[in-house]
Amino acid sequence: MKDIIDIIKRFLFFSTFFLLVSLINSCMVYRAVRYWMPEIHEYNAFPQAKIASSADKYHLPVAIDSLIVNMKLPPIAGRDTTRLTVDEYLAKSATTAYLLIKDDTIIYEQYYRGYDRSKISVTFSITKSVTSLLVGIAVDEGFIKSVHDLVIDYIPELRKGDPRFQKLTIEHLLNMQAGLRFEESYTNPFKGMARLFYGRNQLRQLKKLKFEQDPGEKYAYNSATTAILGIALEKAIKKPYAEYLEEKVWKPLGMEYDASMSLDDRRNRSAKSYYGLSATAIDLAKIGRLYLNYGNWNGKQIVSKEWIENSITPNMEEGHIETRRGYQYQWMSEERIRHFRDSTGAIFNNLTNTVRFAEELSLPYYDIRKNRRADTSEYWIVTEFSPEFYAFGIMSQILFVDPERKIIMVRLGEIWDHGTGVRPLTRDLVRRYPVLEKKW
Repeated sequence: MKDIIDIIKRFLFFSTFFLLVSLINSCMVYRAVRYWMPEIHEYNAFPQAKIASSADKYHLPVAIDSLIVNMKLPPIAGRDTTRLTVDEYLAKSATTAYLLIKDDTIIYEQYYRGYDRSKISVTFSITKSVTSLLVGIAVDEGFIKSVHDLVIDYIPELRKGDPRFQKLTIEHLLNMQAGLRFEESYTNPFKGMARLFYGRNQLRQLKKLKFEQDPGEKYAYNSATTAILGIALEKAIKKPYAEYLEEKVWKPLGMEYDASMSLDDRRNRSAKSYYGLSATAIDLAKIGRLYLNYGNWNGKQIVSKEWIENSITPNMEEGHIETRRGYQYQWMSEERIRHFRDSTGAIFNNLTNTVRFAEELSLPYYDIRKNRRADTSEYWIVTEFSPEFYAFGIMSQILFVDPERKIIMVRLGEIWDHGTGVRPLTRDLVRRYPVLEKKW
């Protein structure tokens, strides 16, 4: 009897072992274990579609600004009071590329950690903003008739899913108002984001998603929303994402280097439209220049002015209180803390008074949010959306545009920097230092 039990135990052990090995080598678990967390140089972790550079390359003029080069910045962190140059500041951070353009001229450009101008890296969610650009072009060309079209008109496979797919529109996807139940996490291979990111068939997974609320009711950022948008785009234009990007953007803008787009699988070849664009900083900057000029590229309208205006105008559909807004057509609007005290100097402890004060300011776009002190008591802050807008990816990949000062900034990096070497640095350069403000 004991021998039989031992045989059964061995059989169960080896059966389980070989089953796990089979699963790991045949599905998304293998990718999750192999690559664990996304990295900016791992574009070869997935099948790639090439995006060829332009034969007629456009080169921005370079005039490095000595004021920026020699400027001394506060230390990154800690008790060290040593002031650093911009280059020293960035070198201590996880930055791989930093590019600053003013009035169509490169005034600062540096690369770190073995990167140079020609080396591409994964842009993560900056890809979402590029997807929006392609959707805009598809709308202009009539492939997508309207942003109010139902998504099931382009992806009929979703008709058999959750009934609320029947209400989902292209604009709901653009504004992250799909209402999907989805967890944006890479660390657990059995959660939504990891399954989408490492999986080999995007559409098959997306068809299974459920909704938390009806489309259009609430803003909730998640990558599944843009993944559906990318599939709708490819089905509408009837060609691969990378091919359309090359034809409509990469070559017309005179991109200097080849880029690539990650695909879910060699057989399905569905573009990872929420994550998968790998490109250089200088070519990303040209997308910023396109938006700065309302879709016009040296006299040619690449995408309609109306699309750009819609993309960079903060979305205020959900009201002004306790919701993150401003996200419009896969672009983010910059927020500035405007007030946490009223005209008498008192901190806002009352929501009603905060709303009244904000309305008296006649701010075009603002938000009111609740904060807590260390003693857990509540107070309120009024923030204002500025004209600045940006595309943002994990680990602080940033394409930042300031239309008032005609500034474009691109920052790419290997890991999260917790505020060092990214947008705060650009704000320092154009706001904290009066000499640059006057010069510009």
